[in-house]
Amino acid sequence: MSTEESMHKVWVGLVRLQLETIAYFGQIPGANPAIPGMFQNMFPLATTQLQQFSALPVMPVQAMTQQATRHARRVYVGGLPPTANEQSVATFFSQVMAKIGGNTAGPGDAVVNVYINHDKKFAFVEMRSVEEASNAMALDGIIFEGAPVKVRRPTDYNPSLAATLGPSQPNPNLNLGAVGLTPGSAGGLDGPDRIFVGGLPYYFTETQIRELLETFGPLRGFDLVKDRETGNSKGYAFCVYQDLAVTDIACAALNGIKMGDKTLTVRRANQGANQPKPEQENILMHAQQQIALQKLMLQPALVTATKVVCLSQAISADELKDDEDYEEIVEDMRQECSKFGTLVNVVIPRPQPDGEPAPGVGKVFLEYADVEGATKARTGLNGRKFGGNQVVAVFYPENKFAQGDYEG
Repeated sequence: MSTEESMHKVWVGLVRLQLETIAYFGQIPGANPAIPGMFQNMFPLATTQLQQFSALPVMPVQAMTQQATRHARRVYVGGLPPTANEQSVATFFSQVMAKIGGNTAGPGDAVVNVYINHDKKFAFVEMRSVEEASNAMALDGIIFEGAPVKVRRPTDYNPSLAATLGPSQPNPNLNLGAVGLTPGSAGGLDGPDRIFVGGLPYYFTETQIRELLETFGPLRGFDLVKDRETGNSKGYAFCVYQDLAVTDIACAALNGIKMGDKTLTVRRANQGANQPKPEQENILMHAQQQIALQKLMLQPALVTATKVVCLSQAISADELKDDEDYEEIVEDMRQECSKFGTLVNVVIPRPQPDGEPAPGVGKVFLEYADVEGATKARTGLNGRKFGGNQVVAVFYPENKFAQGDYEG
């Protein structure tokens, strides 16, 4: 063997050795990848020593490359349902990656390996390429077998090294809508705009909580924390809004709101919550009004079913000032609400002529002949819109109504 051939063989062996070292011990942040020819200058070994080095067994280059990039090709998937297994997870993520256009390594399945920890309900999903793993990060919150799962980087992910191996962020042109996700940044529940929502009643469903939060706008990410054993809510959740400008407004409006026997604690999860800017005060006031409305719609009725139903947010005080308009409103209400049962009486309190506050203004009281009719009316009218306003319908105490007490 010529000296030139020996040197070339040693250089290949050293490249493989460097890759193996990277795989087990990591690489110094910022270090550059191997440059052909650099080892001849770094290791001025004698020819006999080089020949000894060349005799050492080495792994195939492809295997070493896979080992070195593995930390950047894996994603952590948490919150898996008990029915999940390696095959179902691999098939699901391969199909989803194809649907969103996330496959960049050619035809075939994007997933090459899956490891599941069944006790803790998480998995490591290994992709074919670094770029495909980064695209998979956009799948955070996707529904798998009826449950939303978390998609994160594994703990051994090395950002500095990964930056030299391929893109670290998902492709912005992924078709996330094809799998029911809203485009957003990777790890939708990470970052400084993540909101902690505590003090949630345990009986609140995910749908109800989302409706409550979406009063301020669509969510980019949402996670209701549940007990691993029972699957029941632990009473707190995290969310991120698509429009980050409403983060502080939502926190200020929701924090301190009473829900049943609990009080909400809502703040930025990183504790560094900023207060709303002065120009946001009007928006905040409107938001607080809306959240009060939403609260009434979500919490269970505080009184037993009665023959009387009270509608809030159905009309404004200005609409009740003119006599003709008032009579028309009463008649419209009578016709519409008679569809649910025998309507005995309709009472719509009016503003005082002198402008003084009057109890019950803005509310509509419907008295039915029986509880069945009132129950149908409450169910049919709650959440319905009248004149662009979303109505809240609740049962009202019969004794108060009989006494003309409309303040409750």
